[in-house]
Amino acid sequence: MTRVWRRTASYSTALLALLVGVVTVSAGIGPVSVPAGTVAAVVANAVAVPVSVEWAANAAGGGGPVTAGLPLRVEFAHPFAFPVSSTHEAIVMRVRLPRILLAAFVGVGLASAGTVMQGFFRNPMADPGIIGVSSGAAVGAVSWIVAPAGVLTLLGPLRPLLADGAGLQIAAFCGALGAGFGVYLIASRDGRTPVATLLLAGVAVQTFLGAVVSYLLLHSGESIRRVTYWLMGHLSGASWSEVTAAAVVVPALTLVLFAYARDLNVLLLGETDAVALGVDAERSKRVLLAVSSVLTGAAVAVSGVIGFVGLIVPHGVRLLVGPDHRVLLPTSALAGGSFLVAADTFARSGVAELPVGIVTAAVGAPFFLYLLRTREVYDL
Repeated sequence: MTRVWRRTASYSTALLALLVGVVTVSAGIGPVSVPAGTVAAVVANAVAVPVSVEWAANAAGGGGPVTAGLPLRVEFAHPFAFPVSSTHEAIVMRVRLPRILLAAFVGVGLASAGTVMQGFFRNPMADPGIIGVSSGAAVGAVSWIVAPAGVLTLLGPLRPLLADGAGLQIAAFCGALGAGFGVYLIASRDGRTPVATLLLAGVAVQTFLGAVVSYLLLHSGESIRRVTYWLMGHLSGASWSEVTAAAVVVPALTLVLFAYARDLNVLLLGETDAVALGVDAERSKRVLLAVSSVLTGAAVAVSGVIGFVGLIVPHGVRLLVGPDHRVLLPTSALAGGSFLVAADTFARSGVAELPVGIVTAAVGAPFFLYLLRTREVYDL
């Protein structure tokens, strides 16, 4: 056990350093070049440390809370004040860093979900959208773009949130969850969910939802360009609010998957052996499936359909660290963040910006074929 955690810590530390390095370099690349040292200084200047906390009622002179829902008033201090130009600060903090951090979180989520799906189905071709989650998100997003009034009618209780500009993301997320849990309900019988049935149900639902997207495309009219761009996967227009939401959701769900790494290892032996070894197979399958679906849905909702991250990254990392999910899950997550940040940096660095989904497919497919031809691929 100690040896496993030592390997996990060493690999994860190295990949975390790689991720930090890729983020720093990426933040300096663009029409205006920013040195890596300046990027580090800008980020350090943005660090805030809480210095005092008081009850909001006391701070307001006995009145109600200063901010609705927040009982405390917290004052922050900035311990660093490195000299940087306002231009560089605006470029890094307002333009590039939100997009880069969102790419990192999306990459972490897709790679983690892909790793779990490959182990869950014992299928090296499995990816995060294998049970139709990505297709469900596509239906939700395309429906919102083509016919927002109809989506507002279906999602009536969420109307206040949709009106705040997050309609596309919420519609995509609801579509993803609806597809994922719909497949689970179809495949479940008498409290059991056979993996083979789940896989076949996922393929069938994915095909049906693809037909729905095609139908919507035929009736998209002038919005077809926006629909196509979303379906290709992109990270342009990222905001700090999206980064904040991803920073809460993705690490929390990824940690849940890490906690089930041992159960996932045992499930690879087969459900009968897993039960004999004390693992509640059905409960573990439900948790892994639900968390992976939500994680994938959250990632796709803010980025569109980005392929190959959840397929190629676990394969590449598995060749490095082996098939033990206690090591594979955290390392794949960090590698996925680095991979998507690097791909998005390339996508936005050309004369004309490309959707990042094109880059991941163009890089991932040849690399995947290279692995199949020249390297051993672990049986799952």
